Amino acid sequence: MAATRVMTTAAAASANQTKLCLFTKRPFVLPTRKVCAFNCLCCNKRASLVVKSKKPCSCNAIYNPQVQTIQEGQSETLDYRVFFQDGSGKKWKFLKSRDATDEAFTPIKQDTKKGKLRYYPYNINWNYGLFPQTWEDPTLANSEVEGAFGENDPVDVVEIGESQRKIGEVLKVKPLAALAMIDEGELDWKIVAVSLDDPKAHLVNDVDDVEKHFPGTLTAIRDWFRDYKIPDGKPANKFGLGNKPTNKDYALKIIHETNESWAKLVKRSVSPGDLSLF
Repeated sequence: MAATRVMTTAAAASANQTKLCLFTKRPFVLPTRKVCAFNCLCCNKRASLVVKSKKPCSCNAIYNPQVQTIQEGQSETLDYRVFFQDGSGKKWKFLKSRDATDEAFTPIKQDTKKGKLRYYPYNINWNYGLFPQTWEDPTLANSEVEGAFGENDPVDVVEIGESQRKIGEVLKVKPLAALAMIDEGELDWKIVAVSLDDPKAHLVNDVDDVEKHFPGTLTAIRDWFRDYKIPDGKPANKFGLGNKPTNKDYALKIIHETNESWAKLVKRSVSPGDLSLF
């Protein structure tokens, strides 16, 4: 892939909490309000997340608006890395990025295969990233999605707004739908979202609004992820749940469930396997 995927779930926090690491194990109690935000990090220049909900969210996450990105190495080389740090200069640790799980602070880096950089076979027309404080548990079978097990990754996010984002950029986005992609037998959720600063953000609050204000986008996203491995000689990916996107509430359920799985992971309630948690 052109870039690995890293994002962070979070909610609006008070000023005295902004210096806590996003990888903290301390639970964050959200204020009682109807809108809560999930933040994410863009990894391939087009990614991110906010939620309208009648219930306060309960993700164990901290929002740190002072995050900075530090780039090391030259883009499109094997040495290229993007790290995240707070205002004090301390680097942040995230759950993992797909190909840097054995590196300190698990930075974003370009995907590789057999020692060579990987690229998408064609353009991806959206921002693509993920939430670090989520984890698709590979030991859990999802009975609603053909019994598929989690992909052992954070949850991916496809942000559909009009602006192209920078690698490592933190965005507040609104989740709208979810696609249950099955990649070589593993469940790899794709949360469709829109950044709150997008001009159309106020118009879309659920899956039906996406088709109305971003016509054809959900089908295009599904087809892109279905077919992008075919040029490499691999079979097309499949999708569960009737090959259709879910509504917003189902997407939120996935985010909360995978956040709970992440919490168990960092508490060592489940084995991390080869994941780097330090």
